[in-house]
Amino acid sequence: MVWIGIYIAIASLFCILPMLADLLHGFKTKKLWFPCKYFTLNAASLTVIAIAMKLPVDLNNSMPNNVDQAAKLGSLAFMCTMMANLLPSLATMDSKELLTNIIALGVLVITLVVNVCIQIRTGVVSNNHDGPYYTHVSYKNWLIALIYVAMLFMLLVIHTCLALMIITSKQIVESKYKARRETALVDLELQQPGRDTVEKLKQHVSNHWIMAGTGSPQFMAVCSATTSASGVICFSSTALHVVIMLYTRPYMKLYGSDYKWSVLMILITQFTGVILGTIAPLLRCFASLSFEVSIKWIWNHIRVFKVEGYYTQKLSDWKYDSVPLKLSSRRCKIVFQYLKVLILILSIGIQKTVLVACKMIALIPIFFVIGVMCCFHCWKSLKVLMSIASYNVSVETPSQLQRNKNLSQYVLQLQDDMELAERTLKSILKSVTNLIQSAEKQQPNNLIKLLGESSGFEGVGKYDLHQVSEQMYVDCWSLPVATLTAIAISLPNIQKSMTDRLLKCVSEGLTYVKHIEESLNATDEYISSQKAARMLWLEIEVCHKWLGINLQTPAHETNATKEIVQWFCNTAENMVSELESKKMKGSDDSSVYISVSANSMYRITQTILASNHAHIDQVSQEELFEQLSSMISHILAACLTNLPRVKAMKCHTSVIEKREESVHVAAQLLGETMQIINSLQDRELPSLNPDELPFIDKWRDCFLHPSP
Repeated sequence: MVWIGIYIAIASLFCILPMLADLLHGFKTKKLWFPCKYFTLNAASLTVIAIAMKLPVDLNNSMPNNVDQAAKLGSLAFMCTMMANLLPSLATMDSKELLTNIIALGVLVITLVVNVCIQIRTGVVSNNHDGPYYTHVSYKNWLIALIYVAMLFMLLVIHTCLALMIITSKQIVESKYKARRETALVDLELQQPGRDTVEKLKQHVSNHWIMAGTGSPQFMAVCSATTSASGVICFSSTALHVVIMLYTRPYMKLYGSDYKWSVLMILITQFTGVILGTIAPLLRCFASLSFEVSIKWIWNHIRVFKVEGYYTQKLSDWKYDSVPLKLSSRRCKIVFQYLKVLILILSIGIQKTVLVACKMIALIPIFFVIGVMCCFHCWKSLKVLMSIASYNVSVETPSQLQRNKNLSQYVLQLQDDMELAERTLKSILKSVTNLIQSAEKQQPNNLIKLLGESSGFEGVGKYDLHQVSEQMYVDCWSLPVATLTAIAISLPNIQKSMTDRLLKCVSEGLTYVKHIEESLNATDEYISSQKAARMLWLEIEVCHKWLGINLQTPAHETNATKEIVQWFCNTAENMVSELESKKMKGSDDSSVYISVSANSMYRITQTILASNHAHIDQVSQEELFEQLSSMISHILAACLTNLPRVKAMKCHTSVIEKREESVHVAAQLLGETMQIINSLQDRELPSLNPDELPFIDKWRDCFLHPSP
């Protein structure tokens, strides 16, 4: 049993660590409503939680002594803490995930509650023994256990109520988001017409950052009365557990269960989790301070009997849905529909009752805030009257006021009568500004230097000539870049520092190429080429190999430029022929990878040989390296002209749960690539339609067959 106790303690630790990570992440990002990023409700977390709750569900083992009883009760407090921490994570799920996870959580909590009630009835929770601890505490263990059971049941009901609210609130916010987004696009085009500049992209990202931040499902969930109530319940359970620990502290060595000393390990681990895990739910109680604190704000919170429609809208909608069962009898349908409506009416009543109870509980932190504000204003007035200090009031310029007013129209909120506080809006803007500035310090300097060595895009039309051979796969941006790099670094006469620099440049460039391909070239015909290119680049960068062949192999056989290129051409041709003869093309990932990579190498080397046919013997390795580097630079430059479009796409995603993360990626990309975007602004784009710019084959065709 000792090993089982250690197992429980380790499982508890695995619950504590993600809660702590969420806490630190909230402080780091200055989101003091602490969104759930690491500790979320899913199958994995529920499994670990179930293991950590082994003590309360253990019906067989007697828990006769002080530490044993405290550990069993402490597990219940730990469960309350975890449930309070998990609450905002419900907002990250779609309807199916919500249903599945709420049912799973319900099964776990109900099992826990029933088992504890059985233990209260059988006396396992409260054994009457002699000793100072039991003289004062033991006879109350059953009462403490009942209090925890009530808290757990209340938290489960809160989870269910919030899940129903989230479904409707997402729909409301999504409709507002669509309207605001159209406004943002129109306003931006009117203010800064023409090609996307860095300033225009910054404004675009800022607008969407505000919409994503204020319209975040987790933010909506945290600002609700249900989350405030869960925070109060969590704090109450923690306070009760602290009292139990104070009584237990003098008797820490008194344990008598089969778990032996491991029960002390469980107690200390879970007590640590209770203390650390209470911080986030407690601070979430004050998330409503993100809105403007006014008489209207106070009045909205005091009106506890007012139930907003989005809390019960989903249940009301279900009343008018058709019967999902295929019943042949009309009478059965009528009876079933009547029962369904009756159950839903009862559920709506329960939902309203729970919400009113949550609002009443949430008044505790609200009254605390009101008291603190009154004390602050009194102290401030007193200081002014006594002239103790002079105050420098910061006055915003008209342009700043106008900018804040313009940006406030992009704020998304459930209740139109609740106005987001100006300090909150400034904090949101500051966070995106800081993110962009931080990303600016991570700009790809090697890539910028490579792009600066060229001034056009002509290399896109030089790497592959249509007439050299039949093209088996469509080209993507990363495939020719990886192939050209493989040839370049295989040249033996080139200094290692130059090949290493080229590898760094291409590595940095392919990071952004990947974003472009995933956003703009995500069709099935391109995916196989992109996957092959990534596998090929990994092999080139890490192993300095091409399809399993060491890139120094050609140098061992010959030192002539023509012979090296010809060796790659012949090797690639043999690989393609072998695959075709064995009819392995497309049969599995490995054969597709070899076929795509070999075909690309064959076409590119054929093009190099054909382009330099007249003087190939006179071309030095240094000259070929320059040609290859120039083509790589031009291809990367052409590809990266699509960066503004990718950033705009990442700012908008149809999945509301992923919108905030997507805008974060867009802001990060903008900061890292501002210098690249500015440098490419001066280059003249080919005569292509905007929809053709993301495709390398369109660029190549344009250069090979320019329009008159």
